[in-house]
Amino acid sequence: MRLLLMSDTHLPRRARELPAPLLAELPQADVVVHAGDWVDTATLDLLESRSRRLVAVYGNNDGPGLRARLPEVAYADIGGLRFGVVHETGPARGREARCAERFPGLDVLVFGHSHIPWDTTAPTGLRLLNPGSPTDRRRQPYCTYMTASVAGGRLVDVALHRLPPRRT
Repeated sequence: MRLLLMSDTHLPRRARELPAPLLAELPQADVVVHAGDWVDTATLDLLESRSRRLVAVYGNNDGPGLRARLPEVAYADIGGLRFGVVHETGPARGREARCAERFPGLDVLVFGHSHIPWDTTAPTGLRLLNPGSPTDRRRQPYCTYMTASVAGGRLVDVALHRLPPRRT
């Protein structure tokens, strides 16, 4: 089962549209995960219409229209793994312990907010993934998203993808 992970798309403020390489991943994904800060409902409409399955939450920059359609925290069983999705997890220091305590029944937690890619595992075995942002790199060298697979009840082939600089 192939996963496409993204967060912090911030359309149309940070970009006019999702990058072509990210959109090209949609047909290959069995599940698309978006960890919030969409900003516009058009992106949600697009992903809902082009995804086989969408697991998504709202973020701190999302207004009433998105909050009415999305939860703050989403849970999903994907290939036998228990996934959670949330936008904010607080400061980097202590993140693993804090998230393991807040989400004790999960195998994987996908989060956003910082625009900083993250891939760590808590002592409890909880895997924490932040795909960064495909449209707003902030202080990072690249805009990013992640792909992964679930096979045999395990998360495998987690990959961070760097996007080429946008033409202005």
